[in-house]
Amino acid sequence: MLPPRILLVDDHALFRSGLRMVLAAGIADLEVAEAASLEEALRTSMQEPALVLLDIQLHGLNGLEGIALVRRKWPQALVVILSSEVSPQKVRLAMERGAAAFVSKAEPAARILAVIGQLRQGLPLAADGLPAGEGGADAQPLLTPRQSEVLDLMCQGLSNKLIGRRLNLSENTVRGHVQAVLAALQVSSRSEAGFAARQRGLVA
Repeated sequence: MLPPRILLVDDHALFRSGLRMVLAAGIADLEVAEAASLEEALRTSMQEPALVLLDIQLHGLNGLEGIALVRRKWPQALVVILSSEVSPQKVRLAMERGAAAFVSKAEPAARILAVIGQLRQGLPLAADGLPAGEGGADAQPLLTPRQSEVLDLMCQGLSNKLIGRRLNLSENTVRGHVQAVLAALQVSSRSEAGFAARQRGLVA
């Protein structure tokens, strides 16, 4: 799996801050660097980001124009285009220019985490950036095997500390997995997660 090193390029500080929190909650041991423009991104001190989350609407060079520059500087990096406006033409242009995925900013946090999770695992994505096989309104939330284990133990009523002991993980790592599970299920509490998981047949 790719190392959890992500460069976030967006000219809206509030969006960057919010997305950074989502990523940190959903991905253990994550390192994130931020930039407000492509020019700033290309000067980052981060060594070899594994993923570059690139806003399509940037001051100066926009995201579509910047894909080639990013890939030239970091050939191994995967570029995920973020956009508040999704059109077939923009998606096609982004993919043709080398983007690995295209995600709408209107999507829930779980969708962005799911796309990143698929890319980090080297799994295929559909042309619009949706994880393969995850389309449609009835799609199941994408959980990693570890997150599924954490969800199962959550539903048994175990605390983060006890889950950590059972799975030989630090309490902090468990907390990150729990936040990712809540985001994937689009709920805000452990009790809601248990209810949603049973409704969807994710746990017995």
